[in-house]
Amino acid sequence: MTGYLQAQATAFLRGLSLRGEGDGTWDALLRGSARRIAGVLHTYGPLTDEAWAEPLRAELGWLSATLGREPQYTARLDRLLEALRRLSAAGAVESAATPAANGGPLALGAARAGALLDRQLTLARTRAHSASLQALGSSRFHALADAVAVLASDVPLTAAAAGPAGLVLPPLAGQAHQRLADAAAALPLNRASLPYNAEAVQASLGAELTADLQDAPWHQVRILLRLSRYAAEVPGAGPAGDPALTADAGRLLQQHHEAAESAAAVTAAARTPRIAPATAYALGVLHADQRHEVEAARFAFSRLWQSVPEQDEPAEQEAEREDQEPAARAAAVPGARAE
Repeated sequence: MTGYLQAQATAFLRGLSLRGEGDGTWDALLRGSARRIAGVLHTYGPLTDEAWAEPLRAELGWLSATLGREPQYTARLDRLLEALRRLSAAGAVESAATPAANGGPLALGAARAGALLDRQLTLARTRAHSASLQALGSSRFHALADAVAVLASDVPLTAAAAGPAGLVLPPLAGQAHQRLADAAAALPLNRASLPYNAEAVQASLGAELTADLQDAPWHQVRILLRLSRYAAEVPGAGPAGDPALTADAGRLLQQHHEAAESAAAVTAAARTPRIAPATAYALGVLHADQRHEVEAARFAFSRLWQSVPEQDEPAEQEAEREDQEPAARAAAVPGARAE
């Protein structure tokens, strides 16, 4: 674990040295290493000095969130404008038999809807860029960089970390996997595994915040999946299931998150006072399209997650481990269903 944390701290410092080169490598290094350090400190918290680890985790979370907003707004705008172009093209094909419709009501409002989203999300991106520059120049960030520089050479551990990694790390990694398994089991996977159930769309048409409250458990599973993956990256932590399946599940949950956040951005744009009816119509179609993307991601994740074999094989392996030495049994990772 010490070696892993020091490697991530080195990547963080390397990202600092690459600032200003303009290719975005430094930003990816800073955010990626910050997330991994914070995630590992969270999972393996009992092995580190709490008075040192908790403040560092909080500061890394602040930095990762601050630096992540600008690329999120950029990707969100690109996603929505591309969806508008796709929907407009489809509407134009459907209305080709009626030239008097001038491309249909969607085509009439799509340009204005795109301009409205461009203004709002570009403004948000500009503010996020300013916030990132302010954060990177602040004394708070320099204090964090100093703490990470110390981490690159020294990791304050507790007495609980004195044992071999193969005995100490797997139980804590297993807890991370089990938290993921429990959170995923609480999702309405059976309902979401149907090709179309309109749950995501219906929620977005209900009372305010209904869609947000419904999306929250799925976002939580995305975070827990990331923590489980980071925990398994530490050498000696034990297996974390099929890496390809975990990567696919993470990709689907990320798509779910992006679609849900994009739909929320469209909702915010639709609240703009005195917008034209055609613009409101285009925004409504775009919002429904993004909520359908949410539903599609849930469907794909449910099919993928429920395709994982039940515990027959792990149970047999566990029976075999009962005949092994206690040290070998201690290295087993509980919560295999999390993968």
